[in-house]
Amino acid sequence: MAVFRRPKRPAPPDEPNLGEQLAELVEEAEQPVGTGPAAAYEAEQRGRGRAIVLRTARVLGNGGLAAARGAARGAAFGGKALAEQLVRAAPRIPVRDLAALRAQHPDAAFPEELADRLVTGAVRASGALGAGVGAAAMMPVPPAMPAEIAAETLAVAAVEIKLIAELHEVYGVPAEGTVTQRAGAYLGAWANRRGVDATLLVRPAGFAALAIGAEVRQQVRRRLTRSTLRHLPTVIPLLVGAGIGATMNRRDTRRLADEVRTDLRSRRPADRAYWGAAAPAVEGEVVAKGGTPPEDGGA
Repeated sequence: MAVFRRPKRPAPPDEPNLGEQLAELVEEAEQPVGTGPAAAYEAEQRGRGRAIVLRTARVLGNGGLAAARGAARGAAFGGKALAEQLVRAAPRIPVRDLAALRAQHPDAAFPEELADRLVTGAVRASGALGAGVGAAAMMPVPPAMPAEIAAETLAVAAVEIKLIAELHEVYGVPAEGTVTQRAGAYLGAWANRRGVDATLLVRPAGFAALAIGAEVRQQVRRRLTRSTLRHLPTVIPLLVGAGIGATMNRRDTRRLADEVRTDLRSRRPADRAYWGAAAPAVEGEVVAKGGTPPEDGGA
């Protein structure tokens, strides 16, 4: 008797790094809107946010599942599974150091001005993600919505973690250690809505514990579960959810930024000259120690 084997499904194409997609969205949103119509700019941002949420939902693996199975997996992603996804994604989120931030925003003369730019970009990106998934609710695809809510929650968390990490750079108190250790430190800061725990900076095993510690994972899990529940109103149909999602995300991200900035302002930078040391190079100036001065252009 012939044996029928289920044909193998083709391997899905490699998806772009979520962290890199979100970094592009955030850095674009930091720039002034310009002279064009604000509605067109917002529509473009919302479209990009929607595309990122859809790609992230596919990565989470819920795109074509049945409604009941999709709902169950969506609930799971709101807890432990989604927390593990964020823990794995965190080290891949591109974080700019202070020199890169000042080079991209050379007209920001003081830390507070630069921090304002970063918050503006993160708030806009967060709003675009909320509006994007909210707009999808008008489409007749309810099985996809649990996965998309989970994907939005993960994407917004990544935007906020990137913001927290770069605010630490702006205020002169960046986390040290390996990429994974720094990511663990900023994950804990995001979960607790404050700066990196200063006591961990002086303990030799502090960052190692943050990188893999069960306590941080538990904090992240609780925070993601609350975020998932708050995002449920974005599925209200007929584009009403888009407005709710955008407004709610912008408000929550700005509130988080205010809390973290208040904490970081109370800390003293290890190097008081850190801001000037990261100043963008001026044309015609020697940019590196021991560098060769530019040649004279005299006759």
